[in-house]
Amino acid sequence: MPKLLEGKLALVLGIANKWSLAYAIAEAFSREGAELALTCLAPKYKEGLADLTRDFRVAGIVPCDVTKEEEIQALHDWLSGLGRPVDVVVHSLAFANREDLARDFVETPRSGFLLAQEVSAYSLVAIARAVAPLMTAGGSIITLTYLGSIRVVPNYNVMGVAKASLEASTRYLAGDLGPRNIRVNAISAGPVRTASARAVKDFSSILDVVPKRAPLRRNTDPAEVADTAVFLASDLGRGVTGNVLFVDAGMQIMGL
Repeated sequence: MPKLLEGKLALVLGIANKWSLAYAIAEAFSREGAELALTCLAPKYKEGLADLTRDFRVAGIVPCDVTKEEEIQALHDWLSGLGRPVDVVVHSLAFANREDLARDFVETPRSGFLLAQEVSAYSLVAIARAVAPLMTAGGSIITLTYLGSIRVVPNYNVMGVAKASLEASTRYLAGDLGPRNIRVNAISAGPVRTASARAVKDFSSILDVVPKRAPLRRNTDPAEVADTAVFLASDLGRGVTGNVLFVDAGMQIMGL
């Protein structure tokens, strides 16, 4: 059976450790034949990421702090230097101050609100603007979101609002980039025990509730999210853009 991503170059942002959804996606992309361009937050993390992904097909790793325009430009320049089109971008970045997740949303300070928006939502816009010119054969941009963007999830607070902004940005980017044959979609994954999720107060209680309420009666497997990303990145997803695809064992359909 042919590999679905054979010959494609995929930029993956946001691998923190082997429990990251970005890691699961990179693993699935490598399995399907893609070559990976990876980013890390700072140079000191480069060696660790290289070790973590040593069994993947990695073209290179470049530091990129998405709050710094000069580093996004450096990412563009590095990708351009590879001498081949970028086919896929995976944006798996989110951050909010832990204290802003712990307090009531109404108590969110301006600085915390803006930080969550910049890292979790605006960074998709900035990365799309930098990389789209290199997607000369068209391609797919994929971001990661969560149900807290459209429902009130206890303790998700400012991150839920940032994810709502991220999803709106996905739709507007899809509208802008569609004429270039670049598709932009979001995957709304069910709760997974990632480093960022553990910053949410009482997160373990969410993992306890989902298997009791979700139609499939279980939590989300990161591999399911990764395989959905493969679909969106491949020609199988060529007609899908501007959408939020739920991979959450059906939890989003439940009222109570």
